[in-house]
Amino acid sequence: MSRWWYALLCLGLASCKPSVPPSSANPPPPTPGPSFPVGVFLPLSGSQSAFGLATLTGIELAVGEINDAGGLLGKTLRLVVRDTRSESGESARALREMVAAEGIVAAIGEVASERSLEAAPVAVELKVPMISPGSTHAAVTQAGPWVFRVCYVDPFPGRVMSKFASSIGVARAAVFSEAGDPYSTELARSFQEDFIARGGVVAMALTYNPNTRDFSEPLKAIKASAPEVVFLPAYFTDAAEIIKQARPLGLDTPFIGTDGWESEEFLRIGGEAVNNCYFASHFSAEKTDAPTKAFVAAYNAKFHSQPAALAALGFDAVKFLAHGLTTAGTSDAEPLRAALAATQKLEGVTGDISLDAERNPTKSAIVLRVEDAKFSYLETVNP
Repeated sequence: MSRWWYALLCLGLASCKPSVPPSSANPPPPTPGPSFPVGVFLPLSGSQSAFGLATLTGIELAVGEINDAGGLLGKTLRLVVRDTRSESGESARALREMVAAEGIVAAIGEVASERSLEAAPVAVELKVPMISPGSTHAAVTQAGPWVFRVCYVDPFPGRVMSKFASSIGVARAAVFSEAGDPYSTELARSFQEDFIARGGVVAMALTYNPNTRDFSEPLKAIKASAPEVVFLPAYFTDAAEIIKQARPLGLDTPFIGTDGWESEEFLRIGGEAVNNCYFASHFSAEKTDAPTKAFVAAYNAKFHSQPAALAALGFDAVKFLAHGLTTAGTSDAEPLRAALAATQKLEGVTGDISLDAERNPTKSAIVLRVEDAKFSYLETVNP
């Protein structure tokens, strides 16, 4: 391990602590007067509720700003919120119910790739625009022309962390991913391919089964392979528990990951064990560009806390929809779909939104460092 790597691990950086302030898991009271009903389906309870609640705060902030400014096309936006409970099957059910019962003009959700993949065919069948704030798996928008996203797309973050590892002199890595999970599997593949292409050695690649709680045996095997880093593309609960269990086994190697880590639950569960770890994400409140500063100030004023990446993506998803409604001049399905698909150079707090032919934006990634129960901005990596 190089001296530069040790220096980086010890580097003191300014910190930003994302939080999930209280937010209603139920629809707010209807706004008086005519409105556009906008569906929201997110994990507001269950194992990934931190993701959903953070996203909802950003959505609520953007809707509040739009309605306070007079709405769109003579109407306000009215949120119709459904909880997917972090469970398979709930996204598709929620989307069908919101279309049938509420006549939503568009839907914002889900944030987990697995559940967005379940809902996407329903959006295509029912011809309702579906905008995912944070589902990064490439296949999400491939379901058809009614599905959009405002986040970057896999396998980009896997390559980002491969490039990061190589840039600090790491030549030997291990990979530990969740078997059968589309998000984790795709990121593991992209990291390995890119790291090997850069001249690195993947000393070991292992998977774990969903609902595993004891990771000691695979972690012992990883330790024996003597990696300089372990790439761990997992959601925050598993990631924190894996790293926490690694330390008593003598596996002191830094772990690196992706946006699934970003939750205060990761910091709470992991404690000191997750210090000197790094991951790719979509946003940092420490950035000083004008859109970020304005968003952070508005978010602090409303929620009295710092926004997490998914709050910023939820905010951008609403602004993207608002741009589509304004451009189309109507909420009719086909003109709205076409206006959304044609979006170019729309300023967002997570980066400008210019969609390609598969309705994906090309965006940069942020590398964050974990230290002293905080996430700190390290660098921006462009596509």
